[in-house]
Amino acid sequence: MTRPVLAAVDIGGTKTAAALVRGGTVLVRTQAPTPATAGAAAVLDTAAELVRSLGGAPVAVGVGAPGLVDPATGRVTAATSSIREWSEVDVVAGLGVRLGLPGAVLNDGQAFTLGEAVHGAGRELPTVLGVAVGTGVGGGVLAAGRLLTGRHGAAGHLGHVPVPQAAGRPCPCGATGHVEAVASGPAMTAAYAARAGRPQAAASGLVTASGHAAGDLPEVVRRARAGDPDARAVLALAGEALGTALAGLANTLDPDAVVIGGGAAVAELLDALRPAFAAACLPVLGTVPLVPAALGTDAQLVGAAEAALRALPSRIDPAGPTRAAPTGVAASQVDAGLAGGRQQRSAGRRHRDGSAAAAPQRTVVR
Repeated sequence: MTRPVLAAVDIGGTKTAAALVRGGTVLVRTQAPTPATAGAAAVLDTAAELVRSLGGAPVAVGVGAPGLVDPATGRVTAATSSIREWSEVDVVAGLGVRLGLPGAVLNDGQAFTLGEAVHGAGRELPTVLGVAVGTGVGGGVLAAGRLLTGRHGAAGHLGHVPVPQAAGRPCPCGATGHVEAVASGPAMTAAYAARAGRPQAAASGLVTASGHAAGDLPEVVRRARAGDPDARAVLALAGEALGTALAGLANTLDPDAVVIGGGAAVAELLDALRPAFAAACLPVLGTVPLVPAALGTDAQLVGAAEAALRALPSRIDPAGPTRAAPTGVAASQVDAGLAGGRQQRSAGRRHRDGSAAAAPQRTVVR
């Protein structure tokens, strides 16, 4: 049986990527800047244009999206602040009316985990814990071959596991003491700035959720490798915190492997993570493999495509919420209902500013 071609979209705060995927292999991909300040409709316009630019004949579209996704409705609930009007957006309906395709949507960390568990470093393992360390700390859980979403879509949202290393530190979610407050890229950058006596830079690092502060992390890593004790201490604390959090989850889930990826999962962090993980695990679980992600930046796209495949009507094991593409409905009508709970606050606003989407950058993967 010929495997179907699926469209996949990875929406981020600064860029949106799209690809055609077959059997877990990216055939062709492209990307463009995310028009985050222009609002949800503009973001979905960009995503749809990227998919159309790839050509082909995909049978469905899968999306990895920032924020929590309600598994019952497919709407974004807890939304990222880096995309305007993203709360309560129905991503599947919005893309469905633009592309005429059925679809599925997952939180981006869950999409990462599904991609790596089914087609990457966790392939053929029944229970996989995934963690992606970047601007935030996300992840997911695949158990007995099924992605766990939980009642509210928060399953695997492991950046918000409390750890003692983060005690008293503010987390972007509004709470304190969560591992993301220590181990995310912006948190590490801000912690180094504070230790080095640059509190103003530290403050800006904590509030920049769009990824700008995370761009300074390579400098922190470079200084650590050059022997800077403050940089080394920051990366070591982040690794210890993440290792402690992952050990607690391993004690609960008994996974076959923990897959670790993301741009901030640097070697120094992993070096500190491994002993902290082993120390906090049950003795029988101390040998659970901690393996690097295998799919790189394609993980979310491959996972989104897998979610779309599992959600097709012929499949009986859906990985996430799905609905058929609306028929006979204009995109503007869907956009008008993108955020039902936000409708009164949004009265009079335009979802589109009339500006052309940035030219996509297309790459053929051979």
